[in-house]
Amino acid sequence: MNILIIGAYPNSIVGFRGQLIRNWVEKGYKVTVMSADGEPEVIEKVRLLGANFRPYKVQRNGLNPLSDLQTLFELYRAIKACKPDKILAYTIKPIIWGGIAARLYKQADFYAMVTGLGYAFEKGSFKRSIVNVIAKGLYRYSLKSVKGVIFQNTDNLQSFVDQKLVEKRKTHRIFGSGVDLAEYSKTPLPVGTPVFLLVARLLGDKGIREYAEAAFNVKKQYPDVRFQLLGPEDSSPDGICTEELAQWTKTGSIEYLGVTNHVLPFVQQCHIYTLPSYHEGLPRSVLEAMSVGRPILTTTASGCRDTVLNERNGKLVSPKDTQQLEDQILWFIENRDAWEDMADESRAIAEDIFDVHKVNRHINSIIFQ
Repeated sequence: MNILIIGAYPNSIVGFRGQLIRNWVEKGYKVTVMSADGEPEVIEKVRLLGANFRPYKVQRNGLNPLSDLQTLFELYRAIKACKPDKILAYTIKPIIWGGIAARLYKQADFYAMVTGLGYAFEKGSFKRSIVNVIAKGLYRYSLKSVKGVIFQNTDNLQSFVDQKLVEKRKTHRIFGSGVDLAEYSKTPLPVGTPVFLLVARLLGDKGIREYAEAAFNVKKQYPDVRFQLLGPEDSSPDGICTEELAQWTKTGSIEYLGVTNHVLPFVQQCHIYTLPSYHEGLPRSVLEAMSVGRPILTTTASGCRDTVLNERNGKLVSPKDTQQLEDQILWFIENRDAWEDMADESRAIAEDIFDVHKVNRHINSIIFQ
């Protein structure tokens, strides 16, 4: 069996798909991984899993016809060279251009994993509306011959079906990318001043602006409370500029921690994991924080709300609602005695639902049925 995995962001390959790649290699399958070119250590990690790495040029954000045509050509050429039996693509550009390339190749079963709807599906400006129409048309065409589309939440699945982007009979729902419970083992809550942490690419639709505003207001009442932000800049039209980030750090409302390929130590050092996102597939960072045993503060948005069950392990607020976010931050600060039980619940839910080995067995049952 020859399998090709197509992603876009190289740093996500090992973190999000590493266990799946290892599982397939152990079964004796030949696995090739494609993404934008990555750092040598990332490529080496892929090879240590037993897979081959093949870079390709992909512009992760925006619509540049020449760049996208080059991406399509490179993917088609790679598929012809690799001769895969199965192709699994995830995120918008790999799904669209990988799906079209697979249709041209005609000899591989193509599967798509939708990890979130993203910028292209958000309502807003005229530009967003144009991108929305183009993206949906391309999705519809690329998924015409798909064997299966895997979703991480039911809202995204229903959205694709309602808009006739894919036939319902070809859809499947899994519980996110899963988390390695051995790597992200439960650790005690730290002592000391409350620390809130948000890990995300610097995008407006991750709720970062609301987080910064709520932090600024809360620190007027509780100046010692710390609000940390970890994650890389992003070239998306929705990206947060350096000047805006600098203003937050200058006022002292946000501690920007920079970029890392290993978030675990930062999660272990926080008390409350926070993600005020407008939309997600099923946020991996939240699953990691749950596995470590941290209370969760996130939104009622698709994907996010699947991580908090009946307020047993955290709190939910409406997306884009800074006042609700601020109120719940204050609740956590003033109800520290509730943290431990929520931390235990987070870990229990991670073990019950989000274990990466359970998730991968489900993926295997879809692709190799």
